[in-house]
Amino acid sequence: MRHRFHSLCPYFAMFPEEFSRKWIEHYTDEGDLVLDPFCGRGTTPFQALLSRRSAIACDINPVAFCITRAKTNAPSPSSLRSRLTKLEKAFARNGPEGEAGELPEFFHRAFAPRTLKQIVFLRSKLRWRESRTDCMLTAIVLGILHGESTRSPRYLSNQMPRTISTKPRYSIDYWLKRGLVAPDRDSFSLLRQQIAFRYETPPPEGVAVVYNSDFRDLAALAKEDRLKPVDLVVTSPPYLDVTNFEEDQWLRGWFVGGSPMPRRTRRSRDDRYRNDGSYWRLIADFWRVVGLTVRPQGHVVVRIGGKRLEPERIVRQLTEASSFSRRRVRLVTWEVSKLRRKQTNAFRPGAQGCAEELDACFNLG
Repeated sequence: MRHRFHSLCPYFAMFPEEFSRKWIEHYTDEGDLVLDPFCGRGTTPFQALLSRRSAIACDINPVAFCITRAKTNAPSPSSLRSRLTKLEKAFARNGPEGEAGELPEFFHRAFAPRTLKQIVFLRSKLRWRESRTDCMLTAIVLGILHGESTRSPRYLSNQMPRTISTKPRYSIDYWLKRGLVAPDRDSFSLLRQQIAFRYETPPPEGVAVVYNSDFRDLAALAKEDRLKPVDLVVTSPPYLDVTNFEEDQWLRGWFVGGSPMPRRTRRSRDDRYRNDGSYWRLIADFWRVVGLTVRPQGHVVVRIGGKRLEPERIVRQLTEASSFSRRRVRLVTWEVSKLRRKQTNAFRPGAQGCAEELDACFNLG
């Protein structure tokens, strides 16, 4: 049975757990250390724990950090239910805290009045950076905050994709044109349902070390925490000119403390490179980090892609960039896969995104 934490919060540009599992089980043994410096929704570190490995994860975006930390440092379901009951009683007793009425028009069309008050209350009360319990509750909210509500009753919003937060003006025009009204959903009831559903498969033993940081600081952080050298890296850096995580996940970003409007480059300038030169400098920085953190004879597996990049060129430049690790690096294998069901088709029909992905495996001397 697929572990139900894997689909806790799907979003654009995520890779499947089978990709991580294959490489983890091929190149590591139980107890070995696996790293993902661009962890996203935490597939690699969570799969490492499921496979009885240790894990380190890093992401500069707080949405990704929250989801990954929740999945890899999971509290007990009883603590979640207890905390949720206290929050619900506080909401009923004191009413919502926060300025729901001052939010932009988008929020009042995206959520029914009661639902919006509950969401604003939860946003103000959940201390997700300090508490494992609150982190998991926050991650669950992020997973149901928006989605295909005309098809499923588990989403809180008016009709939206579940993988991306569409822009306010586009969303409002879409809803008005189709006469769509936000459903009246009880956030507390849906959270209880999600706790029961997600914990149908129990969390793995062990926890991961998760950093909300620029990946370039990873070597210093690992040294400060006295972490052992990494046995395997399995990761997928941002693709060239494909998506901007901060902008595409702006609504979830708002829930974890961000702006109520889409923003770019507030968290990171690495989200979307449109220029080849700056993009390959990012990859060079990745190899520098790899060179400082991976043990001798360790392995690095990269899934990478982008617009206007031919596979042969990707593997050549990826291999050339490995010189910045200052290690002897050998390309072990590489393969190309076509993207058959592109996620962009759900909300941008006919969009020209990334048509192919390349998986490359390297050995470090």
